[in-house]
Amino acid sequence: MTDFVQVRAKVITDSTGAVAEIPVLLSSEGPLEPLVDYFLWRRHDRSVAWMRKVTQAVSLLLAYAKANGTDFENSRELFRHFVQRLYSGTLGEDGRDPSGLYWLPMRGKAAAMLLACLTDFSNWLAEQQGTAPLNASRMASGYDAILALAASEHRRSRAFLGHTWGAPKPRSGEVRVRSTLPRRGVAFADEEAAIAFPEKHFSDLLLRGLVRRGYAHDPDPYRRLNLRDCLITLLMHGAGFRLSECFHLWVHDVQPDPHDPTLALVRIHHPCEGNAPEDWFDERGQVIRCNRAAYLAGRYARRPRNELLGSEAAGWKHPALDGRYFMQAFWFPTDLGRLFWQLWKLYLRELVQIGRVHPYAFVVLVGTGTGRVYCVENYKQAHRRAVERIGLAVSRLGGTIPHGHRHAYGRRLARAGVDPVLRKKALHHKALGSQAVYTTPNLAEVTRALTAAAGRLDALASEARAVKPTLELAQLLAFGFEDIDPDGLLSGPSPKLLRRAD
Repeated sequence: MTDFVQVRAKVITDSTGAVAEIPVLLSSEGPLEPLVDYFLWRRHDRSVAWMRKVTQAVSLLLAYAKANGTDFENSRELFRHFVQRLYSGTLGEDGRDPSGLYWLPMRGKAAAMLLACLTDFSNWLAEQQGTAPLNASRMASGYDAILALAASEHRRSRAFLGHTWGAPKPRSGEVRVRSTLPRRGVAFADEEAAIAFPEKHFSDLLLRGLVRRGYAHDPDPYRRLNLRDCLITLLMHGAGFRLSECFHLWVHDVQPDPHDPTLALVRIHHPCEGNAPEDWFDERGQVIRCNRAAYLAGRYARRPRNELLGSEAAGWKHPALDGRYFMQAFWFPTDLGRLFWQLWKLYLRELVQIGRVHPYAFVVLVGTGTGRVYCVENYKQAHRRAVERIGLAVSRLGGTIPHGHRHAYGRRLARAGVDPVLRKKALHHKALGSQAVYTTPNLAEVTRALTAAAGRLDALASEARAVKPTLELAQLLAFGFEDIDPDGLLSGPSPKLLRRAD
C-alpha cells in the first residue's frame, strides 16, 4: 500500500466553470478517488471542517492497514483493532512499536468522531460498490439496546422540533447497533469553555492592547487604535458573536439604528443564503435580487468564506437566525453599540481609501496584501499580542482567548437576570440548554462559595458553643446520671483511667 499525503485540490466535474475545492489524499498513483467521489456527493450539506475530519480518519486507517494489514483475516477484523488502537495507542510496555506508527492514546471524544466518520464513509462505499461495510449493524444486546434508546430519546429532547418526532417504541429484539461502538463517554463540566474574558481588563485591552504597530504610545486614540481589531472585539464582547461569524460581515451590514441613530444596527447574514445588497444591476438597469453566494460569484468570482479551505476560510456553525437570513446584534450594554458606531465611522474613512475586490468589511490595511480579506488567524495573533501587551497571559483558563469575549457577554446577561429564553435569542442558540454554560458556576466560583459557607458554619458553631457549652462528664454525674460511668473510669474518688501507673 502506498503512502498518502493530504493536499487541497480544485475538482472539475462538468463542462461549466464551477470548481469544487476539497481536501484530497494523494499518492504517487494519484488521488484516492472513492474519497473524492464521497466528498463531491456530500459536500452540499457538510462543512469544510467535516471534510478535514473524514480525511484525517481515512488517512489514519490507511496508515494502520499498511503497517498491520497482514495480521488479520478480513477488513472488519482490521477495522475493529484499528478502533481499539485509537483509544489505547500503539506503544508496548517497553515504549516501542514494531509497526512504526507510535500513536499515543486518543481522547474518547476525538476517537468516537473518527469512528463515526469512517462508519458513514464505509456505508456509502458499500452501497456504491456492493461490498460489505466495515462497521455493519448487528442485533443489540440488552445493555446496548438500553443505551441506544436513551441516546435516541436524548437527541429527540434536544432537537428544535423534537416534539414532532414519534417516540421510539421498538419491540424486543428490534434494536440494532454498530458492530464496533465508541467507548462510553466521560461526563465532565467543560470548565475551560465557560471561562469569560475578565471584564475589569476589557477597557485596557481595547484602548491599550489593540493598537497599531508603532503607535502604542500615541496620545491620539484615533491614531493609536487598530480600529478593525477593536470592531471585531466589540462584536464578540458587546454582542456575543462567535469569532468566525464576525468575518462574514459585509460593509453593507452596518447601519445606524433607526430607533436610536447613535447606536449601530449590525446584521451578520448567512454566508450563502443571506440577501445580497441591491446595488447590482442587469443590462436593463434592473436590480438583481439574489442571495450572497450568487452575488459573490457573479460580481467577484468568489465563493462564500465558509466554503473555502485556505487562509481566507471562516467557519459557520449554523446559529439560530433572527430573520431571512441574518443574525442581529443585541448590544449589552448598549453603550458598547454606541462605541462600535463611532469607531465604525472612523474605520470607514480608512476603508474608502483602500481598493477592494470583495464586499467584506474587515480587510488587510497595510503591506503587500492591502485590501485582501482579513484572516481569522491574523486576528488571533493580534489578539494574543494585545493581551500580552496589557500584562496578561494568554490561556483558556484565564478567558483571555477570543472566545472568552462571547462568554463574557453570556455571563453578563446571566448576572443581570435576563430571562433564559431572551439569553437564547441574544446568543443565537437553537436549544435553550446551550446557554446553560453561562449560568453554571465555574470551579473558582464553587471554591469561593464553599469557603464562604465554611466560614458561616464556623461562626454558627462558635455561637452554639457560647450559648450551649458542652457538658462535662463531672457535670452530668452531679445531676445524678451515675449510670453514665458505672465502672468509675472517669468519675468517683479514684478514676481508673486517670490513675497514675506505678
